[in-house]
Amino acid sequence: MSQRAIHILEPRSGLSVVATFLDAKAPDNAAFFWDYLGEKRVVAGIHAMWTGPEISCPIPAAHLEGADWAKPLPAENATLTPQPGDIVLSYVPARMWGGGPKPIFDIGLFYGPGARLLFPIGWLAGSVVAQVRPEGREHFAAACGIIRRNGACDVTFTRQEV
Repeated sequence: MSQRAIHILEPRSGLSVVATFLDAKAPDNAAFFWDYLGEKRVVAGIHAMWTGPEISCPIPAAHLEGADWAKPLPAENATLTPQPGDIVLSYVPARMWGGGPKPIFDIGLFYGPGARLLFPIGWLAGSVVAQVRPEGREHFAAACGIIRRNGACDVTFTRQEV
C-alpha cells in the first residue's frame, strides 16, 4: 500500500529527502499541500529568523491565485514546538501580520531541536502536515545547516508516493 509523500530538493546544499504526509492527523492541511503540489513547485527558502532551526519557504501569492483550494486552514496536528523532521504548514490570515492584504501560507522545514513558533505577532500554532522519514533526518539536518550558512535558496517540492 502506498503513502503520499513529498520529495524536497535543494541541490546546492545536497538536500534530497522524502517526507510522508500525515493525512489522518492533518487531513485539511495535507489536502491543501497535496493539491498545491499538483505541479512541481519551486519556492524561495531562507533560514528563519525567530523560530530557530527552520528553513522557511513562504508560498508565493502568485502560486495561489485562482486556486479553489487556497482557503483558510484550520489548526490540525497543531504544534508550537516543532520537532526535527517536522514539515509544518503555517497559515496567517490576511492583514494579521503587518497589515498585508493577502494571507500567508508558509512551509516550514524544521531540522533541529529547540524550535518554537513565536513570531513578532505572538505565538502561532502551525500544523505538522508531514515528517521526514527517520532514515533521512540526519542528512536533512546537515543539508539545512548548509542552507543556513549559504543563505537564500530555491527549494523544490514534488509529489511522491512511497
